[in-house]
Amino acid sequence: MTAKLFRTSMAVAVSVMALSIALFMGMLYQYFSNQLMAELANETLLVARGVELEGLGYLDDLDTENRVTWVAADGTVIYDSVADPAAMENHADREEIREALSSETGMAQRFSSTLSEQTMYVTQRLEDGSVIRLASAQKTVAILLLSMVQPIVVILVLSLLLSAVLSSRLVKGIVKPILSLDLEHPEGCDTYDELTPLLSRLKRQNDTIRQQMALLKQRQTEFSALTENMSEGFLLLDRQGHVLSHNSGALHLLGVEEPDGEVNVLVLNRDEPFRQAVDEALSGKRSRQLLHLNGRCCQLLANPVLEEGKPAGAVLVLLDVTEQEQREELRREFTANVSHELKTPLTSISGIAEIMQSGMVKPQDIQGFAADIYQEAQRLIALVEDIIRLSQLDEGAENLEREPVNLLSLAQDVARRLDSAAQRSNVTLKVMGLSVQVDGIPSVLGEMVYNLCDNAIKYNHPGGTVNVTVAPTQQGAELTVEDTGIGIPVEDQSRVFERFYRVDKSHSKAIGGTGLGLSIVKHGASLHGAKIHMDSQVGRGTTVQLLFPQTAGGAKE
Repeated sequence: MTAKLFRTSMAVAVSVMALSIALFMGMLYQYFSNQLMAELANETLLVARGVELEGLGYLDDLDTENRVTWVAADGTVIYDSVADPAAMENHADREEIREALSSETGMAQRFSSTLSEQTMYVTQRLEDGSVIRLASAQKTVAILLLSMVQPIVVILVLSLLLSAVLSSRLVKGIVKPILSLDLEHPEGCDTYDELTPLLSRLKRQNDTIRQQMALLKQRQTEFSALTENMSEGFLLLDRQGHVLSHNSGALHLLGVEEPDGEVNVLVLNRDEPFRQAVDEALSGKRSRQLLHLNGRCCQLLANPVLEEGKPAGAVLVLLDVTEQEQREELRREFTANVSHELKTPLTSISGIAEIMQSGMVKPQDIQGFAADIYQEAQRLIALVEDIIRLSQLDEGAENLEREPVNLLSLAQDVARRLDSAAQRSNVTLKVMGLSVQVDGIPSVLGEMVYNLCDNAIKYNHPGGTVNVTVAPTQQGAELTVEDTGIGIPVEDQSRVFERFYRVDKSHSKAIGGTGLGLSIVKHGASLHGAKIHMDSQVGRGTTVQLLFPQTAGGAKE
């Protein structure tokens, strides 16, 4: 803008100076022409007087730079200081001659063919009727003007320099208020009145921009709050695969740190399923892949972002499906285990029934076979009941009501139910401690204590003991089942609460049970907010503690 204003002001200054010089030269030309004409007229008058007094001899002795011509009354040239009079044509038709003959003097300007230049003519009539004419070429004026070129050029150069300086200062003075405008707050600027409409528009535009920026910031904050609080990972890519936006969930699932600047998504993960999903999404196809990342299982959903029907980027969503896959694995394992556990007693029942149907059983053996069928049927019933109980616990046992339960009384009742089993195994079962109430589901709590005590009896040595202790704690209540049995190896202790898991599968049939007892204990503890602690040594016994929190427990007695 400054350069443009400077060029414009200089162009105006140069134009004004050029026009001024042209007008000045024109006026000088006219002035000098008039002066020359007046001088020529005076000289003509003097020459005419000299010719009247001395005749042709005066002209021969006359020393002048101007051309002198003496023309008779009939137009014949009597004398000419430049050309041969005899060779010259009649001048009666010349404008200045006619004017002098009619009014004593005359003046004219025209191109002279003799001198080949523009010429000024002045005439004076003599007493005998002849005419004296003096002619002067206008180049005298031109030469006079040319003599003024040097000072004019000097003045022009100085004027241009002065104009440049003044233009520069003028432009800076004009631009300074504009450059000092506060475009963020144009309403408070003190500048030219002509800029007021512009400043008003700037203010309205700034207000609009601020509103839009505030809205964008709010939406960005909402978007960031939404994506950052997602457990799922989120990645937004451009058409080249560069990461435009992401959340911390994506970095956590991919197991990478915050990237420094803009990076390609393949820098975050180079596994083949990940690359395949990205390539398909950027080519306009939806893709779904299962990734195994840092010991977790993630599902990758890659969707293309289309712009006018063409891929413009991609959106990647990472879902942690580890628990889902684990549950699916547990479901398959549970189905296989249930099938196996059901098949064993059913096979026994079917085999015995087939033998009895064939008539190969002696009458005295029928009672024994019937006892075997009854035992296998009871095993099936216990298995089905345990499966139903686990199903109820998985669903949260919402249909079961909670009530205050005395843990000591509950443990004593379980001990009476297991007294005969303990006697058969030659194991001493004792219940001790203080009376403590917890808020829970009596049937589930009873099943938990029963399974712990039943396992303690089954996996004990003849002559061993099982001690059940109930005691209040600062956090709530504690129930401990301690036995002197065979113990559990360290490598199996983390899995004994899994469904159908048995430490010694070779003795499972001899010992009995469904393999779901400790699973019921685990689910029951989770339902009541209790924690399970196990301490076991092979050959020395096992101790299991159930720690009930205060929120699940009632007042201590």
